[in-house]
Amino acid sequence: MDEVKNSEELRQEFQKLKKEVAELKPQLNSFGNQKEEKFRELRSLRDKIKFRASKIQELKKQRDELTKQVKEQKGTRDKFNQEVKNKAEERKEVSEKKKKLMGEIEQEEDPVKLKMMIQRIQTKIETEVMPFEAEKKLHKKIKELQAKFKELEKMGEAWREVSTASANLYEVRKKAEESHHNVQELAQKSQERHEEINRLYEELKKFREEEKPLVEAYLSLKAKFEQAKKDLEVKQPRLTEITKLLHEDDERDFKTKVQERTTEVKEKLRKGKKLTTEDILAFQATRE
Repeated sequence: MDEVKNSEELRQEFQKLKKEVAELKPQLNSFGNQKEEKFRELRSLRDKIKFRASKIQELKKQRDELTKQVKEQKGTRDKFNQEVKNKAEERKEVSEKKKKLMGEIEQEEDPVKLKMMIQRIQTKIETEVMPFEAEKKLHKKIKELQAKFKELEKMGEAWREVSTASANLYEVRKKAEESHHNVQELAQKSQERHEEINRLYEELKKFREEEKPLVEAYLSLKAKFEQAKKDLEVKQPRLTEITKLLHEDDERDFKTKVQERTTEVKEKLRKGKKLTTEDILAFQATRE
């Protein structure tokens, strides 16, 4: 009676475990697939975060270097601007000097012609015989012409000074403009890096917000997967054990039934009764 009761309890446990294992296996696969999918999403998101964080550091270095260059170029630009002021003052001075000379000297005189006149008079004095008074007048004329020639030379020198000062001012102003252009260009590049950094920071903030629910979902699925795996590791061996026990029990029941039938067959043979097909099969089974 107890054996029958134990066998029935095993069969009930077997049916219960069989159902639970059948439910756990697809659950385990489902949780595993969902967990891996969330892990891939999380890894992809973290790759994006890592890339942007690295890019931000790279851009910060570029921005800081550009800012340093802007500062250096501003110093160079200020230096050239000061030189422009100095050269402009120099040109103003030589221009005023030239203007003053122009007011003092007759502009109609040609220095080349004056020089030729001086040479002709000197040649005349050296080659011709003339009264003393006439020669004296010619020497006086030479002195006057030489004085005018020197004044014209001063005017030429003033023109050259103005021309040189203007050329110097042009060169320095050109360098100052180039330096200012460099400052603007470098400042623009630095600003572009700064704006790109801010844009990446916004993306990072967005990705960080997306990361939290993904982590929670992944950890929840991982916990469910581990629990299902743990339950299956407990129930599957027990199911296998019960299956083996029930199989042995069924074999014992079968042998008992065969033996009982064999006894009946032998009794029929002893009494000379006719055997059925089932009787013959049962009898053969015992002999095997």
